[in-house]
Amino acid sequence: MSYRMRVLASALSPIVRAAFTHAQNPVPLRDGIDLAARLSVPVTLSTEVRHDALGFPGLWIHPPDADEERVILFFHGGGYVAGSPQTHKRLASRLAQLARRSVFLPAYRLAPEHPLPAAFEDACLVWDALLASGYAPQDISLGGDSAGGGLALSLLSELCQRGTPPASAFAWSPFTDLTLSSPSFVSNAKRDHFFPVERARDLTQMILGDTDPNQPQVSPLFASFPDGPPVLLQASECEILRDDAVRMADHLNRQGVEATLSLTHGAPHVWHMFDGFFPEARQAISETAAFIIAHDPPLIERI
Repeated sequence: MSYRMRVLASALSPIVRAAFTHAQNPVPLRDGIDLAARLSVPVTLSTEVRHDALGFPGLWIHPPDADEERVILFFHGGGYVAGSPQTHKRLASRLAQLARRSVFLPAYRLAPEHPLPAAFEDACLVWDALLASGYAPQDISLGGDSAGGGLALSLLSELCQRGTPPASAFAWSPFTDLTLSSPSFVSNAKRDHFFPVERARDLTQMILGDTDPNQPQVSPLFASFPDGPPVLLQASECEILRDDAVRMADHLNRQGVEATLSLTHGAPHVWHMFDGFFPEARQAISETAAFIIAHDPPLIERI
């Protein structure tokens, strides 16, 4: 673990945990994520950022050397109650640059105004819009962070059952089990840099409304993935969501999916957001980009 990551995580931990402990509605959380995005290190990337896309609100990010025949569909995190394409555009720009392809970040509906499965319904609409715009399923890589990682995996299950899976999928610190039954909610309760575990139940009540947390559309840990593509799962070994990733990898492997699990020691939740602050962030994004490129289908399969 780098010195810079240890210092930054330790400095931010009491501030972020206090914010989550005392927030009684999503507004402070949304404001906090927006502020953190504005204060993050500017990323000097030669990219074109376009609003609107596919008839669905979101952002396109186009690196100058992008393979125009391939695209990454990226779902932002924020616990299903916060975050936006704007908060994640720098992170997505770095991934776009390293993977050498365009990224689309959709602005899916958020709870509690739109409880789950609204976000899942929007994810399906965005996928269909990508196909209607000319991309084939094997031209698309699918992923996201935190709640967005769980959303990407729920969509992946739906696509596998349709018989139209993407080329690959990835999830960073994914939220995969809204029943909150992962052992790391207990074992990492005091080690997680950011999240007070005692507020987890309040968050899921805000997210779910009347939706059953066992439904695969909201908890992909309980979903099926027939003939699924390769999946990369990254998490911190000290976060409360660690076992959401560990159990997800095991669940996928037992269904015959090639799932790769990568755990980083001592990192905060979705440490990728700190690209430019400490090296572990760039390493994780680079690992994801290499994974995506390595699982591009041969050109003959795309004709």
